[in-house]
Amino acid sequence: MLILAILAIPFTMTIISASFAWRPWVGWTSAASSAAFLGLGIWLSVATLSAPQWALHHSFRADSLSAFMVVVIGTVSLLATLFTPRTMHQEITSGVTTARYARHYVVLMQVFITCMLSAVLTANLGVLWVSIEATTIATTFLVSHRRTDGAFEASWKYVILCSIGIALAFLGTVLIYYAQLHAGGPVHSSSLDWTSVMSLAHHLDPNVTRLAFALLVVGYGTKVGLVPMHSWLPDAHSQAPAPVSALMSGVLLTVAFYGLLRFRAVAVAALGPAFPRALLLVVGIASLLLATVMLIAQRDLKRMLAYSSIEHMGLLAIGAAVGTPLAIAAVLLHILGHGITKAVLFLSSGEIYHLEGTTEIAKISGLLARRPTLAGIFGFGLLSLVALPPFSLFVSELTMARAEVDAGLWWVVAISLVCLSVIFAALTRHARQILMGARVEGTLPSSLSSSVAVPLITALVACVALGVFSWPLQSLLTHAAQGVMP
Repeated sequence: MLILAILAIPFTMTIISASFAWRPWVGWTSAASSAAFLGLGIWLSVATLSAPQWALHHSFRADSLSAFMVVVIGTVSLLATLFTPRTMHQEITSGVTTARYARHYVVLMQVFITCMLSAVLTANLGVLWVSIEATTIATTFLVSHRRTDGAFEASWKYVILCSIGIALAFLGTVLIYYAQLHAGGPVHSSSLDWTSVMSLAHHLDPNVTRLAFALLVVGYGTKVGLVPMHSWLPDAHSQAPAPVSALMSGVLLTVAFYGLLRFRAVAVAALGPAFPRALLLVVGIASLLLATVMLIAQRDLKRMLAYSSIEHMGLLAIGAAVGTPLAIAAVLLHILGHGITKAVLFLSSGEIYHLEGTTEIAKISGLLARRPTLAGIFGFGLLSLVALPPFSLFVSELTMARAEVDAGLWWVVAISLVCLSVIFAALTRHARQILMGARVEGTLPSSLSSSVAVPLITALVACVALGVFSWPLQSLLTHAAQGVMP
């Protein structure tokens, strides 16, 4: 019943949030529910190391990859929900929102989390699609939570582009089902169960599977934020409240990428590695190049972090294109490190916005002298984001580069290094303006409360621990990588 318990916790919290008017205790209860299913996710991860796969009446399943994704969702959700009471208090006090809309916010957050957990724990390709589509519905209202013109514009752009993308993903899923129905071989099943699909993958029609995988890459790639359907991401992330941005950047993108990893295994079994590798390399390199160009001249703090998400999703696509167990393990470590790092940065940017009244980089200056704790957290978060040692992103990017070299993709490593060097220079320049620029007149130094500082500092310490010590995750990453090998 462990799988059901993980899904039941945020679902129950949704009902509780809808049943009571907004009060701070509702926000703290939502954080407690995130901590609870995170703990169960860790338990499930340990359990899947001894039992390769858990299944529940062909409806839900969990292997090491699913369990790992539950841990990622739980970790970032815990950080985001810990800031819910503070964020709602700030918005109600300033008149940005009301207690009524604060209740809507908490309900939608729990629906959002439930849908993501359902996506990674389902045993069915159709339910995966429904779950990811449901995240679009929930997050559309969360993006427009502040009800400003910019927020409404971003939410419309988000829902239109993601609906187009998810429609393409639906068509790709239907084609996989069609190929499965007409496959020969020792086993024949009309089920959309992952196990059934993988058992027939070697017998799928190559032409149908090739078209299906292309549609799935573009479709789910829209939710991941990959080129060419990426343009919703900077607007949505910059307009949403900071905890929503943390969840969207930290886990929503990678939950959709989880779907691509699963379908990549089917495509490789049916077509061989060449076509999936070429397609993922194209979208990955294009995303990395676009993010590099856009980060150079970026003027808004949250949009800067959003374009950085496109950069990191491009790196994940390149790692998945290589497809070796080493590359996939590095991709999964990168998913966790990026999720924690981006949560820290978006949540600290929310504090910056609350204190400074803006997210325009040119209007934020001398933060280190005025707000040293907040500036230190944000600065170390940026160091993690640009993959400096000893943070985990350094280890994951280095390991992905090693896997690319082993696969003979020297030119990909060269392009990535050039892009990452330019991005490092751009983010360093922006950080210098924010942290060490000329002090703004009329502003006084202020300290950061422990309720804000402690979770963010703990998260940064966790990123360092993941980069220095491999034993807590090594076995899990190895098992999870093997789970998506054809």
